[in-house]
Amino acid sequence: MQDSSAPQPVRGNGFHRSIGLFSGTAINMTQMCGIGPFITIPIMVAAMGGPQAVIGWIAGAILAMADGLVWAELGAAMPGSGGTYVYLREAFQYRTGKLMPFLFIWTMLLAIPLLMSTGIIGMVEYLEFFFPGLGWWPVHLIGVAATALVTWLLYRRIESVRAITVALWVIMLVSVVGVAAAGFSHFNAGYAFAWPAGAFGSKFFMGLGAGLVIGIYDYLGYNTTAYIGDELRNPGRTMPGSIIISVIAMMFVYLALNISVLGVAPWQEIAQSKSVASLVVERSWGHAAAAVMTVLIIVTAFASVFTGLLGGSRVPFQAAQEKVFLSVFGRLHARLGFPHVALLTMGVATAIGTFFDLTEVINMLLAATIIVQSVAQIAALVVLRKRQPQLERPYKQWLYPVPCVIALAGWIYVYVSASALSLILSGVWILAGLAVFAIWARASRSWPFAPVEIHEAYSRACS
Repeated sequence: MQDSSAPQPVRGNGFHRSIGLFSGTAINMTQMCGIGPFITIPIMVAAMGGPQAVIGWIAGAILAMADGLVWAELGAAMPGSGGTYVYLREAFQYRTGKLMPFLFIWTMLLAIPLLMSTGIIGMVEYLEFFFPGLGWWPVHLIGVAATALVTWLLYRRIESVRAITVALWVIMLVSVVGVAAAGFSHFNAGYAFAWPAGAFGSKFFMGLGAGLVIGIYDYLGYNTTAYIGDELRNPGRTMPGSIIISVIAMMFVYLALNISVLGVAPWQEIAQSKSVASLVVERSWGHAAAAVMTVLIIVTAFASVFTGLLGGSRVPFQAAQEKVFLSVFGRLHARLGFPHVALLTMGVATAIGTFFDLTEVINMLLAATIIVQSVAQIAALVVLRKRQPQLERPYKQWLYPVPCVIALAGWIYVYVSASALSLILSGVWILAGLAVFAIWARASRSWPFAPVEIHEAYSRACS
């Protein structure tokens, strides 16, 4: 039953629609690239067992594009801040009330800071090019200080954030192009295409699973604009455009970068490198050039954390607005108009995450989000097409349901390929979320302790 008292999409909330297709794509691409490929190329090469690691980037792009088309349709139809939270709230309210959006917010409180922590960890690894042999305490103090600086830069109006984001995007492109140019300037095809015997044998698919975990991690961020839908100009065009363009563009960037790196040294040496970009530039252009490029990569890592916290801090804000999370997260800064409580909370969680191992952090953040976000969101698209056929959809998924099927198969493959520890810990976190939800639902007298309430906030009947 339609309830006329349903909460409406947040509109007069102090946000400014100042982000267009160009700046939206810049936000996505900056978050997608960041430090990712500069710290994961060796891991990918080691997992795949040779230069055939390029297939891992292609597989990652296919999954990212298929999943991106899910985001594009849902985000264009429901362009509110919060992204997946909004889509799960609308799709699953008919049977399970607020359970799915609550679990999503619970999971994001862990996953978003973990993702940002990988950027900080990678940044500190590259700092060791200048300060080799840093001890445990200096490394982690630098990580905490960098997180605090990102949070401070985000503590301002969205117009300033947009200007900073575009500037950091340019630096990111320069660093990627610079490393690729260094590799191609001293390119040895014998290194780049020396695929070992049995490269596509029985071990290939085991390696592909581990490689796809790394590959999709490097593409994460193609959906950043979906979390700031209330700040997009013409979201029906900007949302899908920024997602699709950023995935395609970054696929070519990653392929070029990976091939150029593999052409500089034997793949066995690449697989063991801790700062592969510095290695490539130093081998090609000398130590001084490597030092300059390392600085740019550090800035790129910083940029990825910057844009990630920009989008991620909007997630608990939207949930609190809809009374599915603690009300304190629904506050906007009185003068600057952004969700400052959520930003500060995630900043602190990101700093804590920098104290853990990089590989396990990547596995953990993926395992934690696949079930509650990725798989659930695919189901949400299907449910909404059935439950709300009247929903205005400025963009509809191409070749539906083929992208949904590809995305579902890909995410399941990634999930079963994650480490055992990450699967156990993510399962424990989700179970804890279910327990917390039961307590919260009883206190707030909502489902399953009361009948479900249907609020089709984005249907034409509510417009």
